[in-house]
Amino acid sequence: MGAFGAFGRMTGAVWVLVRNDALLPRELDHAYPSSVATLAKTLRLFAGPGARNGRPGQRLARSLEGLGPVATKLGQMLSTRGDFFGREFAQDLSRLKDRLPPFPTAFARAEVERALGRTVESLYAEFGEPIGSASLAQAHVAKLKDGRKVAVKVLRPGIERRVADDAESLTLAARLIARWVAPARRLEPEAFAATVIRATMLELDLRLEAAGADELRQVMALDGYMTAPPIVWEGVGKRVLTMEWARGWPLSDPDALIQPGLDRQATADNLIRAFLSQALDHGVFHADLHEGNLFAAAPSQLTAVDFGIIGRIGPPERRYLAQILWGFLNKDYEGVAKTHFDAGYVPAHHSVSAFAQALRAVGEPVFGRKASEVPMSRVLMQLFEITALYDMHLRPELVLLQKTMTMVEGVARRIQPDHDIWTAADPVVRRWMTRELSPAARIKRFADEAATAMRNLARLIENPPVTAAPSAPAEERRGRSALLWFAAGAVVAGAAFLAAMYLR
Repeated sequence: MGAFGAFGRMTGAVWVLVRNDALLPRELDHAYPSSVATLAKTLRLFAGPGARNGRPGQRLARSLEGLGPVATKLGQMLSTRGDFFGREFAQDLSRLKDRLPPFPTAFARAEVERALGRTVESLYAEFGEPIGSASLAQAHVAKLKDGRKVAVKVLRPGIERRVADDAESLTLAARLIARWVAPARRLEPEAFAATVIRATMLELDLRLEAAGADELRQVMALDGYMTAPPIVWEGVGKRVLTMEWARGWPLSDPDALIQPGLDRQATADNLIRAFLSQALDHGVFHADLHEGNLFAAAPSQLTAVDFGIIGRIGPPERRYLAQILWGFLNKDYEGVAKTHFDAGYVPAHHSVSAFAQALRAVGEPVFGRKASEVPMSRVLMQLFEITALYDMHLRPELVLLQKTMTMVEGVARRIQPDHDIWTAADPVVRRWMTRELSPAARIKRFADEAATAMRNLARLIENPPVTAAPSAPAEERRGRSALLWFAAGAVVAGAAFLAAMYLR
């Protein structure tokens, strides 16, 4: 029944989009190729009475709202990219961030008591009505006994079942795309779906979110570009989370950007720098930075909430990311290309120089121009064409990073339409390059690798592989051990030599 149910839900989702004329909307008929235009007109024969109500973004928002939390998450991401899809379209989708229909406060109070094992009155002096309702949960304003104002997040009733159903449908859709849509295979639809599903599943345990919020709060405090409210641990359970009230105005409120004293340029810069410092310096980042999860206060203070999706990248990926950004900042397209090959992002049979030429074609028209003058939809299309030309596949381990980078840049452009992401990124990337690629850092990395090699050699000496007969003479065994020790000594000598060369 699982596969049949998933197929039915997937078919139902397509039907909802068709009925609302949100799949291939009539407003874009002029842009469709002839074959797609014919399909669009055919599908429109099945459109319902609501297909004429509202703009394309409004109809899509209405459709996604009824299709479940994963579909809503997609809509939230699209809503940050007004430069791709048009400002009006993005604005129409923005209601998916925190203005979905709420569930009754009585249920929320009962859920709090079940999750925490105590009455609402024993922890909160006041427990108010919902102030924001999203795809997985809603937030209530409350006050603790000690007078602190807090936000109480409560999961939606039955949300676990809905996410599980969405996961089955998304998995099936990814399999069908991978099997029948050959051009999409390099986008690794199954791996992408698995990453999205895993991230969403983790959001269903608010204890994990509380731990992630606490970790990122400490990370953010090291740079000051962004803050996070403290967690109230006695108000945390699997389906309930309590944190102190966020300072400022939610960026989902249009009035947030016209509040007195707000420096929009500095606020946009802080957003980019906060994300990059989290990812590059610490390998952990808030991976759901849309306007509904960000609060702004004058002059340029940003506070993040909703830490249900946290991304992590390892040291190699952090190094590749920094080198790619640094290369673009310095217009070193050959260096950027080489990093792509070193990381395995581009297959080795391609030419580094030819790939650098393709990157130059993307980068040069962008640098030095105001963001409002750069048609990002065209840049995105060009990048997509280049990745296809060079057989580049989607990297599952970087899905959350790429998704968040796209989202963060979109929000920064909403804050400051002429924002320059490269100027904002420069100090964070420069700091990382200076620290991590300095001679001292290289020596430390080499020493760490040498120490690992020494440990591995020591294990081989203690437990040598059985490559000779059990009756091998003692002289052979002693010779093998001596050879391994000689190799270990050579590693140490090499490390000492490099250190002397760098530090003299």
